[in-house]
Amino acid sequence: MSEPSATPPSETPALSARRPRAKPGERRMQVLQALADMLQQPAGEKITTAALAKRLQVSEAALYRHFASKAQMLEGLLDFIEDSLLGLAHQVQARETQPQRRCARMAQLILEFAATNPGMARVMVGDALLHEHERLQARVTLMFDKLEALMRQEWRDHAQTQRHPSPTAEANLRSAGLMAWVQGRLLRFCRSGFKRSPVEGVDETLRWLVDGPGDASGGAA
Repeated sequence: MSEPSATPPSETPALSARRPRAKPGERRMQVLQALADMLQQPAGEKITTAALAKRLQVSEAALYRHFASKAQMLEGLLDFIEDSLLGLAHQVQARETQPQRRCARMAQLILEFAATNPGMARVMVGDALLHEHERLQARVTLMFDKLEALMRQEWRDHAQTQRHPSPTAEANLRSAGLMAWVQGRLLRFCRSGFKRSPVEGVDETLRWLVDGPGDASGGAA
């Protein structure tokens, strides 16, 4: 899988295509790539290990040499998603100087990642995890909690700088609201069969969410 890129506009990572002849250790990544591609089909049909093996032109036994179960394959995708998003968030913290701009950029990059990886967007909203082990849903919840915690700290720093009377409460409200908006965009993207882009009008909306209707100066990027 590719690492998070630090260079715009290709900041949002995607699973890269692999050559048919895999070197030792690459077959695992090929399996995850194929799974992500199958999840990208808008029909959202249930994916089986048999169908995945057929797509890869290998036996089901070959899949189980790399993953003990389909749930473990989905965990592999979750690992990639979480590592990518947290990596991008830390890049934003290193580059942006203003806390509220950091929050806006973090939110935007989550949506850009989903737009680049529609199959993984289904994992992020839990659609691809229906009827799977409940620990997978817990992993998704924990991932978004981690991202929201990063935003919360940024909003707290901003509120303290602005001498807000209740910086912690303000940070909780702001970060929760922004993350709820992000998750709503992801859900709409998936429910529309990937027709409604999660980054549609994102700059204007983020300016409104971050600065308020009375101050739409600046940008999310």
